[in-house]
Amino acid sequence: MKRYRHYNKETAIILSCFGSVIEQEKYLAFESFIQKSFADTPLFTAFSSKMVIKELAKKGEVYKNLPQVMADVDMAGYKRYIVVSVNIFPTDEHEVLIRMVKGFKNFSLANIRYTNPLLHKTKETSNYLNFLDAKIREEKNNIINLYIIHGVPVLNLGGLEAVNYTANFLKMINERNLTCSLEGEFPFFAIKDAIKRDILKLTLGDKNAKVQIVPMLLVSGNHYDKDMREICDEVGEYCDATIVTSFTEDKKFNFIEQNEVREIFRENIEVEIKKLGL
Repeated sequence: MKRYRHYNKETAIILSCFGSVIEQEKYLAFESFIQKSFADTPLFTAFSSKMVIKELAKKGEVYKNLPQVMADVDMAGYKRYIVVSVNIFPTDEHEVLIRMVKGFKNFSLANIRYTNPLLHKTKETSNYLNFLDAKIREEKNNIINLYIIHGVPVLNLGGLEAVNYTANFLKMINERNLTCSLEGEFPFFAIKDAIKRDILKLTLGDKNAKVQIVPMLLVSGNHYDKDMREICDEVGEYCDATIVTSFTEDKKFNFIEQNEVREIFRENIEVEIKKLGL
């Protein structure tokens, strides 16, 4: 087939990230980590948020979305490439990624694969959540951890099972763990009275009882600066509430700087490379 002669390069990796107006450097640091892990494989990065892409363009920072980057990689002649789902759950952003990959497969002669997001497999998810809860407690068993999951605005996505598993697992491993979301199932604004009831029950009304707000976000961007601080202020009206301090370089808590998180993404890429027979 004459068209295939244009596919004269080997393998590439594409990181598919959401993007952030104020925390873009965290994604770029993650990009550097992946490039060092796969030093012999060309790496490209795409961002899915058009709002982020447009806002950063005003500052002279030019980025492309996944279809644009896939077109560039395909035009460059890569025979195979792996699209890395840099997402926490297999929900809406991941589903869009899958549709884009399947769309390209209809006309591209390249072998295109995509990875799982962070919390997808039960074993890795369970191990990571156990690690995370133990790490941020630091043996202070009296602390209440209020985990805030971003969530999705619809209830008919298959990936919601991963969100539900995460919330239930966290509550099961420690009775002093509570969960809610920003805009998904059980959002804080709708269940904050129930959250208050549960905290007061656990603390016996002690206003000095300590509660940690744990943002389950890849980067500490606008949601961290606005929503998490607002939730912390509301909870702080009836107990000693703080946003958990990160154990990474940036004290603003985030997932993507954690070595454990990076390793899961790296291993996901390795799995797909093996499936390519490399």
